[in-house]
Amino acid sequence: MTTDALLPAKAAPSALRRARDVVAPATRAFIARLDDTSAAIASYHLGWTDAGGAPTSGGGGKAVRPALATLSAQAAGAPARVGIPGAVAVELVHNFSLVHDDVMDGDTERRHRPTVWAVWGATSAILTGDALLALAQEVLLEGTSPHRAAAARLLAEATRHLIRGQVQDVAFERRDDVTVAECLDMVSGKTGALLSASAAIGAVLAGAPAEVVDALSTFGAQLGIAFQLVDDLLGIWGEPRVSGKPVFSDLRSRKKTLPVTYALTHGGSAGRELAGWLAGSEPGGEARAAELIEAAGGRRWAATEARRRIAAATDALSAVPIPTGPRAELVAIAHFIVAREA
Repeated sequence: MTTDALLPAKAAPSALRRARDVVAPATRAFIARLDDTSAAIASYHLGWTDAGGAPTSGGGGKAVRPALATLSAQAAGAPARVGIPGAVAVELVHNFSLVHDDVMDGDTERRHRPTVWAVWGATSAILTGDALLALAQEVLLEGTSPHRAAAARLLAEATRHLIRGQVQDVAFERRDDVTVAECLDMVSGKTGALLSASAAIGAVLAGAPAEVVDALSTFGAQLGIAFQLVDDLLGIWGEPRVSGKPVFSDLRSRKKTLPVTYALTHGGSAGRELAGWLAGSEPGGEARAAELIEAAGGRRWAATEARRRIAAATDALSAVPIPTGPRAELVAIAHFIVAREA
């Protein structure tokens, strides 16, 4: 993404690679418990196979949530392995939400491949998402931590807030008076809740003091809002060959994302012209809409707000005693989030 309001692109932190290496085998073992059809579809969605079931070299997503879960265990002074059940569980919930989101949004491509519903139909996609969600609780409750019930409750609450955010997001599509505050509240659920749980769940499994869990939860919540702000920018100005999304993908579906909402409510004449375009039903005009959002300040505000949220996230970590290594890696992930291009 080319905007001087964001940090220069950074290489992915090594913590993400380590998380993929340790979490993937455990995730595969749990996916194998599903019925053959759901397991095959989930394996495709996770990037392990092609649509015919043949193994691929793909590795799915960035593993941000598993990395946060294992690092949060280390932040509590425990080995990374204590956080692995939490890491697997949050990644399963995340992918449940992605499979369902693609159905609701009608998206036919994710990570440069056809989406699950585009290959197998909406019914199979919904059932596969449901299976992943149920499996996440199974992972946690079968763990050996004496605090596994608390971790399962944390994840259940996060899932409830995630769904609340999705409900708001759908409702906003039918409204033309959505405020920035409402949009931020929606994002705090849709994206922030699971990242907050991811950043705290390893510490919960490790039996960390409440103040450490709360600080990590705040870190994740702020990180989640920054993550969505960047995602919204990529949904308009991202490079398709990098992001895996069509150019102007969010504008084509007329989503009221954070940059759009800011432009509508703070953009003067540009915002009013944008509102007129959003209210129309004629195809095309996305390039002009992107120009209007930029002219209205939506692009720069979103980039600046993402950086502000990252600062708030790192400040939360400074309030509690956390080992230097895990703290530095959590901060590195936070800065990677605002510099990413996909």
